[in-house]
Amino acid sequence: MTQDITLALADEQATLDEGAKFAGILDEGLTVYLHGDLGAGKTTLVRGLLRKLDYVGKVKSPTYTLVEPYQVILKSHPINFYHFDLYRFIDEEEWEAAGFRDYFNANSICMIEWPGKAGNLIPQPDIDVFIQVKDLGREIKYIANTTVGRKCLERFQLA
Repeated sequence: MTQDITLALADEQATLDEGAKFAGILDEGLTVYLHGDLGAGKTTLVRGLLRKLDYVGKVKSPTYTLVEPYQVILKSHPINFYHFDLYRFIDEEEWEAAGFRDYFNANSICMIEWPGKAGNLIPQPDIDVFIQVKDLGREIKYIANTTVGRKCLERFQLA
């Protein structure tokens, strides 16, 4: 099994469906980096993922809040899911003061848009997800960086 997966996404619905499929292979404690230009579909992917994990409220981009926390059901029990958007992130002190470091633990999943803005303040990703506009749709690429990430992507290929 490979540790990299590249797929074509025809439209927004395909991106939502891809998020739902990705939700099915997640494990607690994962850190996932989301890469892509503005409007590439990062938040749409997260929205599809959260819907699959039975979250019924509004899912919005955390561009202005830096993080949106969600309580979801993963493998029959509740966990914390954190969706970060660090596009407007400026100051390491802001990170420390907010206590974001504590969000990265074995009982949560953290997905981070614009991870490069945080430098080395955040853990390295188990999985990198790259989304780019391609023709009339999108292309998504998953890259596993850890043993846990590779196991998740192996399950993804079998799904």
